[in-house]
Amino acid sequence: MTDSTIATNPPRRVPLHTKILIGLLVGLVLGLSANWLERQPVVAGVVNPLDENANGVHDRLEWVALNLAEPVGKIFLRLMFMVVLPLVFSALALAVVEIGDVRRLGRLGLRTLFFTAILSSTAVLLGITLVDTIRPGHSLPPQKRDELQAREKQRASASVEQAKKAKPVRDVIVDMLPENPLQEMVGAIDGTSKGNGMLAVMVFALIFGAAITAAPDKCTTLVGWLEGLNAISMVVIGWAMRLAPLGAGCLVFSITARLGFDIVVTLFWFVLTVLLGLGLHLFVTYPIVLTLFSRLSPRQFFRGAREAMLVAFGTSSSNATLPTAIKVAETDLKLPKEISRFVLTVGATGNQNGTALYEGVVVLFMAQVYGIELSFAQQLQVVLMSILAGVGTAGVPGGSLPLIVVLMQSVGVPGEGIGIIMGIDRILDMCRTVLNVSGDLVVATCVAGRSENAAVIASPHSS
Repeated sequence: MTDSTIATNPPRRVPLHTKILIGLLVGLVLGLSANWLERQPVVAGVVNPLDENANGVHDRLEWVALNLAEPVGKIFLRLMFMVVLPLVFSALALAVVEIGDVRRLGRLGLRTLFFTAILSSTAVLLGITLVDTIRPGHSLPPQKRDELQAREKQRASASVEQAKKAKPVRDVIVDMLPENPLQEMVGAIDGTSKGNGMLAVMVFALIFGAAITAAPDKCTTLVGWLEGLNAISMVVIGWAMRLAPLGAGCLVFSITARLGFDIVVTLFWFVLTVLLGLGLHLFVTYPIVLTLFSRLSPRQFFRGAREAMLVAFGTSSSNATLPTAIKVAETDLKLPKEISRFVLTVGATGNQNGTALYEGVVVLFMAQVYGIELSFAQQLQVVLMSILAGVGTAGVPGGSLPLIVVLMQSVGVPGEGIGIIMGIDRILDMCRTVLNVSGDLVVATCVAGRSENAAVIASPHSS
């Protein structure tokens, strides 16, 4: 190789997913190290600089987490969240327009529902089978149970109060059609909407897109406006992703610096059961489904989806990861736009395999902790309600906790018991969000089928 050849070769750029992984690992190591240092006692008269009681020194670890790491992480999250609503509305409406035929949209919706039902049912059954086999609730002493409940009493009470506001099924169905779409949009992200929030926004977007296809000649400008809104949203996401390695790393640091490993050790068997279930579903169920129903091998899929999976882990939010998932589906997995826009946008709220699995595990774990034996019929009830609850869970950090309380109370488990797992929930939330986002991409890949030119997915408006 000549010197001129070497000079003309541009330096290799580090891929974004590698940068995000490095950021996550650095945040994890620094967070655990800082937590360990804070817990070290004063030895031989040497003051631990992180000890808040040493010579009145302020708790520097808490200060760093609260004033440096957490704000950077929140800025990254807010850059993502600020365009979720414009992206969801424009992506879904455009997906319907590009599909062009409402009947084809119906077939696409049925295929999406079919794969969602398969994956969600398998996830919950897998989780409940593991709980019945490992029985993690029997390993938690009553004293530890009471300590954990007392530690998270305030947060547990908030979740119980929120669970009391849960609507009956008839109201949930009615509220899917928003009476005031703008009001639903305002409260969709923070959960303050009076109706179904993001789900109602999605239904409105689908109806909006279907109406455009009924009068295409008069809506050319409107379609162009939606395309512009979608493009702007993706540009903002591109800017946010430049901050992803630092932002995701700071979020992980903030969590691990405060929690450390102590609570993981206390709830070891519970954490092991959840992670085992999530891992089996991710690396066994998903590859089997991909092999049977898609044109991509599991290796190709995971190679293409890794950026979205890492962002999901760092943000703990399916909604915040949605823009990245759409970009990954179109650029790395090479899925048709109408497939990725429709399936992933709906899936961010409607297809949460990891959440469904987690909810089933938590309910049975709590029953074991309190010594409540659930009959086969009650466990079947937990399975069905976990699948349905996974559909209605908000795609934000901690969004599943109120629904878990509802499930617990439905089988006679005290709702206040949720405090036992709240300390560890955020770390497990990061893990199950990876499964949620991966599941959305699996469904999109399977809906696309084995052929990119399949009649079901190829619309005359495809680009």
